[in-house]
Amino acid sequence: MSSSTAPATASAAPRTRTTRTPGTTGTPGRSDVVIVGAGIIGLAHAFEALSRGLSVTVVDRDRQPVGASVRNFGHCCISAQDGELLALAQRSRPGWLRAAEATGIWAAEAGTLVVARSATEAAVLEELRAERGGDAVELRTAAQTAALLGRADADAGDLVGGALLPADLRVNPREAAPGLARWVADQPGGQVLWGTAVTGVEPGTVHTTRGSVHGDRILICVGHDLDYLFPDVAEDHEVQRCRLTMARAEAPAGFRTDSAVLTATSMLRYDAFATRPSAARLREEVLGHSRELLDIGANVMFARLPDGTVLVGDSHHYDATTPPFIDERTHELLTAAIARVLGVERLRIVERWQGVYAGSSRGPLLVRDLAPGVRAVTVTSGIGMTLSFGLAAATFDGTLAATA
Repeated sequence: MSSSTAPATASAAPRTRTTRTPGTTGTPGRSDVVIVGAGIIGLAHAFEALSRGLSVTVVDRDRQPVGASVRNFGHCCISAQDGELLALAQRSRPGWLRAAEATGIWAAEAGTLVVARSATEAAVLEELRAERGGDAVELRTAAQTAALLGRADADAGDLVGGALLPADLRVNPREAAPGLARWVADQPGGQVLWGTAVTGVEPGTVHTTRGSVHGDRILICVGHDLDYLFPDVAEDHEVQRCRLTMARAEAPAGFRTDSAVLTATSMLRYDAFATRPSAARLREEVLGHSRELLDIGANVMFARLPDGTVLVGDSHHYDATTPPFIDERTHELLTAAIARVLGVERLRIVERWQGVYAGSSRGPLLVRDLAPGVRAVTVTSGIGMTLSFGLAAATFDGTLAATA
């Protein structure tokens, strides 16, 4: 495990830096790389660039990370990807561990526990193990799964088994992006300009409300807010905002695992499971007993934070603009489903919020060259934390191809 001392749930706001000279270039207002957006994608690119000896300026309109990067499960969901995304996710893993070592953020090699509550769910896991091998997919008995969940009823009939995916990582989303931002700002070649809105971008220059910032290379990493800067590009890729119902709950007494926990609805959302032969039968089975969960686009999952509370969720609704309202029925469906998996009557919720990330029916990635030396990099699915450092490494290696 690579980790620092477990941080508190609430994070301190990153310091505001607006005048610091960006290191090795020696000229105020100029860096080798200018990154628009201090979310996890932008900060992973900043970390990678600084690690390669480049100077970096990160520009963000807010005064601390408040978007998708702090509203998620902190789940680096590597093993659930397939094809090219699996390769990117696997490349992201060592990047996360290097960043944790350098910055002191918590990054646990805790894996993911996938719970099977029916023979069909168990079949999907067995099929994945047959393809990936026993080291990548470690099957668990019902009793072993119950123990990992901290359930007192280890012989409960609602559990059939499960699988541990050991390659997956856990980070604290409340601390990861802020911690990376502080590290970037503390490097001799790093600068983070908080509270600085971008008003325009052209080759070599980012125009902001605090003046122009110059760089040999400009990366636009603003996620679902791409339409604020480049609406034609966002519309062409059909970028929407996916809003999520999420909450934080007190952990049941026995639940202490740092592994993220996935369920049948998760298997229907992630390609590694959804492409297995039994997946179609699983969808029909879930439709039969939990149609309401599928109606809200549920991914019933949860993950424990270092302070002992548990992140729970989530639903998926897509709009060009995100309404601010959270439907109570959606919250009730999700928390009741998680309580059943944990074998408790109910969860005590201590906090709620609306998650948000970029989504698109066109595909999970938008990589677009906007002008000479200007590139947009946006993850248009819910795996930004998972792919972040893999994308950054591919960007600076020159192996990240532009998408259509």
